[in-house]
Amino acid sequence: MLRVIGELLRHDRRFLFGFSVLVIYLLIAAASLFCPYNTKAWNVVPRDLPPSWKYPLGTNSMGQDIMWKAMVAVKNSLLLSAIAAVISRVIAIILGLLSGYKGGLFDRVVMTFNDSFIIIPMFPVLILIASILRTSLNITVLGIMIGLFGWAWDARLFRSQILSLKEREFTKTAILSGMKTYRVIVTEHLPYVIPLIMAATINNVIWVIGMEVTLSLLGLSNLSTPTIGTMIYWASQYQAIFREMWNWILTPIALCVVLILGLYMLSTSISEYLDPRTRLQMIKEE
Repeated sequence: MLRVIGELLRHDRRFLFGFSVLVIYLLIAAASLFCPYNTKAWNVVPRDLPPSWKYPLGTNSMGQDIMWKAMVAVKNSLLLSAIAAVISRVIAIILGLLSGYKGGLFDRVVMTFNDSFIIIPMFPVLILIASILRTSLNITVLGIMIGLFGWAWDARLFRSQILSLKEREFTKTAILSGMKTYRVIVTEHLPYVIPLIMAATINNVIWVIGMEVTLSLLGLSNLSTPTIGTMIYWASQYQAIFREMWNWILTPIALCVVLILGLYMLSTSISEYLDPRTRLQMIKEE
């Protein structure tokens, strides 16, 4: 994996841009741990102040420092995305790799279950669940909820890759040597699927961020917890646009756009890297 990252950093500016954005956001999330305020509390600073040395992004109508709240929001949004991505990746990898390798009845049963999640209209279901769990919908619960519905497409994608790999000679050699199923999958197949898993995970994170923002704008998340979505919600509720409080409304929007753009650049770069012709071109350039 480190070798792949090193090659992409040297040869692909899209990956360099996306990787730089991700590192900056992780640093922002780490810096938010030193926030001097309780970002859930109101009226901890004077209201509606313009940007200044003391308050670089000003304050909002709730009496909160916009800069520190945005930093905490980035941390919470990344944490939410990580929880959802880990849960959905674990399910997608296990089901996709096992289904593709075993085939037969097991494959048909798993893919029938998988396809049922694909055809379910996820957004209305998530709205319904969020409405029911609204009082206890913290970052962890929301991440678990989204993660449990975000794995089906990727499981089918991983399965298709394994269907190709299991027909190759090294797989047959491993089977004839007496290697058990889990060892064949983990040691022989998984290394080939890792770049694909990376690209699919980034796409899943983009989807999670978009879903969180959408649910927050509908008021269906824990609105007291700072996230990029809830920042946009409160700015909208206090009519920041009509009051021309651009520092309040544009801060979370800009954070969301730049993060999604950076992740998209990472995803497209890795997806292109999966093309053997691209890797051959990289070797020629060296």
